[in-house]
Amino acid sequence: MAGFKLGVIRLGKAAGKIKYSLLDEQDVSLIRRYGFQAHVDMDRDGNGAKIYAYAYDLIKGKSSMQSLHNMLWEKYRGGIAPGFKVVHLNGITVDNRLDNLALIPEDFPVDMVEEPSTKSREQSLYWLAVQQLHIAPLQCQNPIEIQKHKFYDNNGHDVYLEEDSIYYECHYPPCTNMEKHIRQFSICGRCQQVRYCGTICQQQDWPVHKTYCIERPAVDSDTESLPDR
Repeated sequence: MAGFKLGVIRLGKAAGKIKYSLLDEQDVSLIRRYGFQAHVDMDRDGNGAKIYAYAYDLIKGKSSMQSLHNMLWEKYRGGIAPGFKVVHLNGITVDNRLDNLALIPEDFPVDMVEEPSTKSREQSLYWLAVQQLHIAPLQCQNPIEIQKHKFYDNNGHDVYLEEDSIYYECHYPPCTNMEKHIRQFSICGRCQQVRYCGTICQQQDWPVHKTYCIERPAVDSDTESLPDR
């Protein structure tokens, strides 16, 4: 990453993985005033969900929460006119470098902008930056059972959903593909805990995932069956 000066902020866990946000160097100073979280925002038309970085003023509290990409756009490019939205050009919705943001009409198909290949995600600045962290980025590989997950609707309100009613991101760390509908991704047949968007990502992830992949004991047919995931 010679020649690049970027900042990485830890957002916490969302959709089964530890998430970070990538920022331009001049925006790293925001940590003095703002707190940051990962939000899983559900699409209003039922087309899955996406993970975004949100920021809130440390003095005003979480009532001041706003999406980081919108905040940065308004800081450097001005207000967002009605009927327009800010998108991430490389499809990585936590990569909030200004060069990665663009303003498009609300009715413009986002998938035409935010659908890079898995290969491009593996070579992205976001993943290269996360790999430089002193902590092991692969800690996001360690599955943790969570019974309820916190999502946010389009009005910014909290929505708590049960385990079988949430969207997941592909567990292979560089991949940021999200389910477009619940239970779309295949689940690891051994541990029954992590999900992948396809066999390529599952094979790529196996050398690390096998360290944490513990076979789930079979359930007797006369007892409670495994959940449909």
